[in-house]
Amino acid sequence: MALNRDEQSPLFAPGVAGTLRLIVYLALACVLMVLDHRGGWLSNVRYGLSIVVEPIYRIAGLPSQGFQAATVAFADRQRLTESNQRLREDLLLANAKLNRMASVAEQNQRLKELLDTQHSLSLNVQLARLIGVDLGTFRHRIVLNVGARDKVQAGQVVIDARGVMGQIVEVMPTTSVAMLITDPNHAIPVTVERTGLRTVAYGSRAGDMLVLPNIPVSADVQAGDKLVTSGLGGRFPPGFPVGEVRDVAQTPSGTFLSAQAKPAADLDRSEDVLLLHDLAEQDGPPPLAPNAGPPASLAPDPNAPAVPATPTLPKVTSPTATQVPARATSSAPAAGTTP
Repeated sequence: MALNRDEQSPLFAPGVAGTLRLIVYLALACVLMVLDHRGGWLSNVRYGLSIVVEPIYRIAGLPSQGFQAATVAFADRQRLTESNQRLREDLLLANAKLNRMASVAEQNQRLKELLDTQHSLSLNVQLARLIGVDLGTFRHRIVLNVGARDKVQAGQVVIDARGVMGQIVEVMPTTSVAMLITDPNHAIPVTVERTGLRTVAYGSRAGDMLVLPNIPVSADVQAGDKLVTSGLGGRFPPGFPVGEVRDVAQTPSGTFLSAQAKPAADLDRSEDVLLLHDLAEQDGPPPLAPNAGPPASLAPDPNAPAVPATPTLPKVTSPTATQVPARATSSAPAAGTTP
């Protein structure tokens, strides 16, 4: 508030008294500062005053501290939220990679089994990958990624590492369709491995079982018997696993036995399969058998010097003389002679 000219401050009032008071105050302040600096007389006073003033400082700084704490808390919360989100994403990515690695490992195992099967069979095979399925009540078929461009032909046998899956029924330029052995319209000649019984396994509408409906009542067929291809018909090579008998029962008429078998191949899990190529028939007569003779170790050395052969004369044996007994002579004269 501005002072009027009539209202003068007593400290700065014009005159000698005001000037003297100012000088005295300044001198007293200088003396106090010097004494405090030299002897520390006012340290106790300052210490006591700090105790009184410190709460005031703290109260005055509370808004600033509260604002700073709130800012730090919000920043920490936001940073923790981002860190948790990043860790969650890393965890999901790690799980996805782990699942992918497990899938790749399983796929590599299946491919290794197929490769081992190819080497053990010593047959002309072709690798194919399953790209589609058509599994219904009346159709059990799969689509492969090879076709006529890859020299695939209708009728080729499809197998996996565990057994027969089916055969090619339709060929397109780049893909082909295979009918599974569980298709209701499919039949495959089989042999019971334990007894050698030959029969035919048909597909069923169940989709995961084979049916053997025409087994003689006197036949020895039991649950657990292995079924292999018999080779009859010339389509399926003999000896390939087909399935395992699970149940045997008589037909309603009682004239035959009916059995159900579980396919040996992984029809619902295989992703890579093998296509068997027909073995080329040999042109002309079969090859001649190797020449028989003594071992090669007994043959003469062609580099050895020739030794002249000494002729061997045949041994002549003289015939044994046969002694003829001398004829007996009589000293008496013959009859009718004159002595």
